[in-house]
Amino acid sequence: MSAKKTDCEAVNADIVNKVKKTMPDIKKLYELSDFFKVMGDGTRIQLLWALEESEMCVGDLAVLLDMTKSAISHQLKVLRMSKLVKTEKRGKNVYYSLDDDHVKMILEKAFDHVKE
Repeated sequence: MSAKKTDCEAVNADIVNKVKKTMPDIKKLYELSDFFKVMGDGTRIQLLWALEESEMCVGDLAVLLDMTKSAISHQLKVLRMSKLVKTEKRGKNVYYSLDDDHVKMILEKAFDHVKE
């Protein structure tokens, strides 16, 4: 039996037990937390918002956000590794777009929330 970590007893044990059964695996919750950390950066949010409107290459994103191509590339790498954006090479340029409609939906819902 493991040692108790909490220093209190449940006031509503039935509710605690009901909720405990629905809680996702702790590893998945940490992955969700990491997802929000990636989304929580102002530059990355701007990039995602721009890519929601249109696929774009690094140079165009750099001009749009008034940043260096290197800084944009770094942030796009983070977004790509987190499966939020995807790439398509065309000639010498790599074009970025949102990975799927889930990303667009999350952005829109979050923006609706902050507009309230």
